[in-house]
Amino acid sequence: MTPDATTLSARLLAWYDRERRELPWRAPPGVAADPYAVWISEVMLQQTTVAAVTPYFQAFLARWPRLQDLAAADLDDVLHAWQGLGYYSRARNLHACARRLVAEHEGRFPAAEDDLRALPGIGAYTAAAIAAIAFGQRAAPVDGNVIRVIARLYALDEPLPRARQRIEALAKALTPARRPGDFAQALMDLGATVCTPRQPRCPACPWHQACSARAQGQAEAFPVRPAATIKPLRLGVAFWLVRSDGAVLLRRRPERGLLGGMMEVPSTPWRTEPWPLAEALALAPVVGVSWQPLPGLVRHTFTHFTLELAVVAASLGVLSADAGVWIRPRDFAAQALPSVMKKVVRLAQAAPVTGRKRPAR
Repeated sequence: MTPDATTLSARLLAWYDRERRELPWRAPPGVAADPYAVWISEVMLQQTTVAAVTPYFQAFLARWPRLQDLAAADLDDVLHAWQGLGYYSRARNLHACARRLVAEHEGRFPAAEDDLRALPGIGAYTAAAIAAIAFGQRAAPVDGNVIRVIARLYALDEPLPRARQRIEALAKALTPARRPGDFAQALMDLGATVCTPRQPRCPACPWHQACSARAQGQAEAFPVRPAATIKPLRLGVAFWLVRSDGAVLLRRRPERGLLGGMMEVPSTPWRTEPWPLAEALALAPVVGVSWQPLPGLVRHTFTHFTLELAVVAASLGVLSADAGVWIRPRDFAAQALPSVMKKVVRLAQAAPVTGRKRPAR
């Protein structure tokens, strides 16, 4: 029989007081958490590991230590600082949210979950995390770690995502009125360090005796996941155009949509049907030049689909074109280029020279 919520929460908090991780965004025991640091860290940690996020968080806070600093920043700078974390809409929403808070909330975060959710880019999980950790509200942020812990504790046989609502209710029922922020972080730590996806360290778990999945001898079977689906494939053609002075043509993607506001090597739309070369060249950013296909393909996996880009290259003798901006490859590091476009750059720069000039570095 699973112990009552009070007993379970007390055991977990006692474990957390001994085993809590020291993280750059986490306040020391007895010190109030900074809502700004909690917000930035929770947004960065979505779909990303603590190890990967730590240097980004430290650099981000060093550059924009206060909410007001982020609100005053240029969006291009924020996107550039976000390179490598992916899901760039999060960076755009951070910037928009900071500006909203400064303009409408005197630069302060509201404490209530509903008010937090009304801000750009703050969904149910992030609102609950800020409310619990920064403001001591009895909220239950449920991320992948929490889903795994709760699903195993109760051996929930309903598959995700249908089980999520029940998991959220169970997590909320376990959350104590006292120290809800510590409890939320304890659940996250338990899932990250003990109740891991593979080979969980059950003997080290404070809920070892209460865990139904462990009692069944099949902790790794939970949470139950739906059958995997094959991601659809989309295809496109990228245009690598080099000017006579070595600069390469880039353009900015639309603000809304995938990779919004990022810089890119111009390309056709991405679709499920193959692109005949003649049809693709009709959409090239510049006409009247000789486009040559480059060997190889760029392959990149997004959340909902896989993309394959062929790359064609050409040289341009004139010094201007109206299809974008000209950037020397040595200055690419200062541009907000997403990972897929960095792959295009690498392929183009590695291609053998066949009647075209290799761009200056």
